[in-house]
Amino acid sequence: MVSLTEEQQFVLESIDEMAKEEFADRAFSYEGGDYPKENIELLADRGFLGINFAEEYGGGGMSEFEAMLMTEVIGRVCPDTATYLGEQHLVAPRAVSMFGTEAAKEKYLPKVTSGEAGFAIAMSEPGAGSNVKEMNTTVEEENGSLVLNGEKIWVSGASHYEYAVVWVKFPGEGFGSVILEFDWDGVETQQRYTNMAGNKQTHFYMEDVTVPEENVLTRGSEGFKEQLKALNWERIGTASITNATAMCAMDKALEYVEDREQFGQKIGEFQGLQWKLADMAKQVQAARALIHSAAEDAVSSDRVADPLQTSIVKLYSAEIAESVVSEALQLHGANGYQQGHPLEYLHRYVRGFRIAGGTDEIMKNTIGKMLRKEGLPSLV
Repeated sequence: MVSLTEEQQFVLESIDEMAKEEFADRAFSYEGGDYPKENIELLADRGFLGINFAEEYGGGGMSEFEAMLMTEVIGRVCPDTATYLGEQHLVAPRAVSMFGTEAAKEKYLPKVTSGEAGFAIAMSEPGAGSNVKEMNTTVEEENGSLVLNGEKIWVSGASHYEYAVVWVKFPGEGFGSVILEFDWDGVETQQRYTNMAGNKQTHFYMEDVTVPEENVLTRGSEGFKEQLKALNWERIGTASITNATAMCAMDKALEYVEDREQFGQKIGEFQGLQWKLADMAKQVQAARALIHSAAEDAVSSDRVADPLQTSIVKLYSAEIAESVVSEALQLHGANGYQQGHPLEYLHRYVRGFRIAGGTDEIMKNTIGKMLRKEGLPSLV
């Protein structure tokens, strides 16, 4: 287990208590495009939203490490709330915090930390998924203004968020990113899709959308390299949410095997099921150690996450979470297989983490290339 300071311990104990008392009854009720609005409002009211952003923008002045731990604690109770927190602490708003102009930070970050508004991340296009360099969304200067054109697909949260960080191409300069407001003229939703977990993803177009200069986050080759580095924290956050989902499933399995009786005894007393639980715990704790180590190292390195570590933790957590959730469902038998049961939902929900934020195959390619170039990290 990670060592915590007294402040971290106090914050996480407060969050854990709140999650169990306030979020548990509403958990697993957000399918169909809904999102945990009441939980977000409560987190904001108690000062936990934006925990890793500067206090001047309404944040908590802490680091991404505390944000990651918060998503883990809440994810064991309500995975949907943890997903929101991961998106709003370690993905798009973090890019605004890191790369945004002062005007952009002052305008947008307080709305995130107050729970008033949220950010999506818009990267994928119909012809550019894993290979982002193939994207065709452009920002060009026309008559002294920046004009955005293109389309984005598989955008999570666009149905209830107000803003997006959009990855774009600046012709002749390289790649970059800008802040988009969904209600701007020229932004049009083309279609919304429902994924396996019952959540909405959006395909939208941008036609001759004027972007204020202060809404440019990164621009050109060097700026885009920094944006790619920042993406490694998303992978740590995703891994944390994924593993928290596995812990959520295991908590429910442990509760069930101590309640369910067959053949005159609680099923948790059967040796075969105890071995199954032991294998699940082994996987969850190994992933947890990897995630915490990667996050601690990133914070100690001026908040820059190591791409090899983050790729490994993202890949491993996604693989083991699917296995752990599946075994937890198996322990529930026919009960867990019914629509509306938390394990049935978690089984569909967790599958997406092997795709979102970098597919298994892309993670393996990244790991393999880095190992060929640098080998395994040394202690010295």
